[in-house]
Amino acid sequence: MQGFAALFRELDEQRGTNAKVAAMADYFSRVSAADGAWAVYFLSGRRLKRLIGPVQLREWLTQMTGLPAWLVEETHQHVGDLAETVALMLEASTDSVAAADPGLAHWVETRIQVLRDCDDEQRRAAVTAAWRELDEAGRFLHTKLLTGALRVGVSQTLVERALAQASGLPRPVIAHRMMGQWLPEPAFFEGLFDPRSGQEDASRPYPFFLAHPLEGEPAAALGAIDDWQLEWKWDGIRAQLVRRADAVYLWSRGEALITDTFPELIEGARALPADTVIDGEILAWRDHVLPFAQLQRRLGRKRVTRRFMNEVPVRLMAYDLLEADGEDQRTDPLQSRRARLETLMAPTGPPLMLSPLIEAPDWADLAARRDESRDRGVEGIMLKGRNTAYATGRPRGPWWKWKVSPLTLDVILLYAQPGHGRRANLYTDYSFAVPDGDRLVPIAKAYSGLDDAEIRRLDRWIRRNTRERFGPVRSVEPVQVFELAFEGIAPSSRHKSGIALRFPRISRWREDLGPGDADTLDQARALLP
Repeated sequence: MQGFAALFRELDEQRGTNAKVAAMADYFSRVSAADGAWAVYFLSGRRLKRLIGPVQLREWLTQMTGLPAWLVEETHQHVGDLAETVALMLEASTDSVAAADPGLAHWVETRIQVLRDCDDEQRRAAVTAAWRELDEAGRFLHTKLLTGALRVGVSQTLVERALAQASGLPRPVIAHRMMGQWLPEPAFFEGLFDPRSGQEDASRPYPFFLAHPLEGEPAAALGAIDDWQLEWKWDGIRAQLVRRADAVYLWSRGEALITDTFPELIEGARALPADTVIDGEILAWRDHVLPFAQLQRRLGRKRVTRRFMNEVPVRLMAYDLLEADGEDQRTDPLQSRRARLETLMAPTGPPLMLSPLIEAPDWADLAARRDESRDRGVEGIMLKGRNTAYATGRPRGPWWKWKVSPLTLDVILLYAQPGHGRRANLYTDYSFAVPDGDRLVPIAKAYSGLDDAEIRRLDRWIRRNTRERFGPVRSVEPVQVFELAFEGIAPSSRHKSGIALRFPRISRWREDLGPGDADTLDQARALLP
């Protein structure tokens, strides 16, 4: 535990990506397979489910410190993060066990996960004993694991680079082995370092290839338009359809197995040859693409009835071929993969569809086609180099996404709450509202778009202009106006405003505007398609 806690702290303090990779590679090269498996699990963004709530932990902290409950609560609110509060307010006991660190796997499996089957008194005894044993970094990590709130400031790409450096294997091999559903067990970690190939899980997808956003006009940056394959940028769920070993698997880009959510796609995929993997987009579709909000209704359902499939029909819009006849196609040029995909898809029909190509003689004509995007229900245009391989991650240059300009609204700051990690003591998560007659109606939350200086300045303003407190949330004077940018807008029965914004973020702080200049709910509704 202490070894991983030290790594966690080093990653939090380091700013350079190379230093973070080096720290993780050093850790991976010297830990046991059991500890390494759990480390990869947490570093790749996976988390334990919450075992104990903050109220109980704060109560036990109060008992251990002997301080008044109000002081512990005020300290927690000032620090902004419960794990940091526990780490700072306690000191290791003088009789702490001086034995060697038993390791991350031991702590997770025998000291934390077992608490699920304990009563409150047993949990209290186990947690307080752990707090006495651990140092400050260990207590912080331990509390994060208990609350399911552990977030590590590294990307999947950096973890893959570190494992590649520690194992001596190419990063694409490591990236492929980390895809799909796996358990944090020693065999998994050992498999990451195994130089042998061809023994992968039949259900495992490939790492997704992502595009960079294209800023400005493409003509000057990208050369001849004939060098690029042009497609619509669909607004759905990126997915891989894996047809292997007489079975079909459907994976989302978030590495969630969504096979049971879309049974009609699985049935349609049985028309494909065995040992085929297709990259594409799942869309809600009835004669044409439906808004993403319709597709969301299909997500997270454990049981999808025939009636509901008819109510929200879906299609898989296929646009790349990653594997054919059991052979990896990713290193072939895109134009070759596309030609083979067209042949493969020719005998199939709905719910599988081939993503159509866009024909444009020059960049000016393509710009005009891009202006049709919202009317078509798409987000813009994809530009893919005809001779590019299917890479891993988001390399700059081979693929671009040329999205339409976002929609915007001028909204009023209503609530704020602290962020996470290094920003746990700053108010960085904001809720915004728009006027509806003489009342303000919440319309969206956003936590990105301001730079560090603006965040600190707004944090000071929030603290000076708080009206009410609701736990960590503060209600503020409704006078600050911000421009929100978002990708789409749809009706929603779950929101007080009756609408939902897609991917809202702050585009600028409108200090030149007052609350009377904000857009109204009627103006927001006017943007609905």
